[in-house]
Amino acid sequence: MVDEQVPSPRWTNGRQWIDAKGQAVPLVLVAVGMAVVVTLGIAHLGRSVFDAGRARTAADAAALAGVDGGRAASERLAAEHGADIVEWWADGPPDGVTVTVTVRVGRARATASASNVGDPGRAVTGAPPG
Repeated sequence: MVDEQVPSPRWTNGRQWIDAKGQAVPLVLVAVGMAVVVTLGIAHLGRSVFDAGRARTAADAAALAGVDGGRAASERLAAEHGADIVEWWADGPPDGVTVTVTVRVGRARATASASNVGDPGRAVTGAPPG
């Protein structure tokens, strides 16, 4: 019986045969990279939603404060909520004023208005005019 030499599975016709060994590392790196990108996207979205909620709260508080205390009170309350006032305006006579405030928190903006028109002892919030 002649002893035949069987070529290694890695070598065929003098050329290296490509096998699947080592393919797990690049695949895991791609999966980890995709997981990082998705995580960063979710974190950005969560931050945007969080900022939008804070902006709405700050706008409501600033508008209510502005009815009784004017622009200075609105700015103080907006700052306490971590917001910057972008626009502030008041309409009406002093005994029946409507204040509309737009604030910014991060990239989020929110507008709210409050009024004591119709009931001078009580401020009422609502959607901005227009």
